[in-house]
Amino acid sequence: MPQAVTAAEIEAAIRNVPDFPKPGIQFKDITPVLADPRLFAGAIDLLTENFSPGSIDAVVGIDARGFIFAAAAATKLNAGFIPIRKKGKLPHSTHEQDYALEYGHATVAIHTDALRSGARVLLIDDLLATGGTAGAAAALLQKLGANIREIVFLIELKFLDGRKQLKNFPVRSLVVY
Repeated sequence: MPQAVTAAEIEAAIRNVPDFPKPGIQFKDITPVLADPRLFAGAIDLLTENFSPGSIDAVVGIDARGFIFAAAAATKLNAGFIPIRKKGKLPHSTHEQDYALEYGHATVAIHTDALRSGARVLLIDDLLATGGTAGAAAALLQKLGANIREIVFLIELKFLDGRKQLKNFPVRSLVVY
């Protein structure tokens, strides 16, 4: 049986790309983690470690990189996968939630019938920065009456203090910078 992947191994595989997408930004590139089958599977194991198959009704992923991890986690947990998308990308009736960006605002959406009230939900995204997107996603899930069991991230940029946007939820991150 292969040895379990550690968060330190995942961190070592994350590539820093300076000045992307603009000068002064240190982009955290997760593609090396995704390209390594052992690390990718290990990341899914770590993201879902607090749950067993059947203990979650749905895993919710945030557009777009969150989809990668959430869909794989849903399969592992024998749960449904629910996407939270950017405004205008879902074809059916939606709830929408605005949130602040560094310059301006954005909107995310979820189908109005995506979850039943009381559904046990695990919310996953790749990165916690300022917490605006995750906070908006959590607000959408609350509109549907979801029971958010945990919000989990592959990476957290702690210096941006995004957890303050999620203070009413259990939050966990695998790699913290």
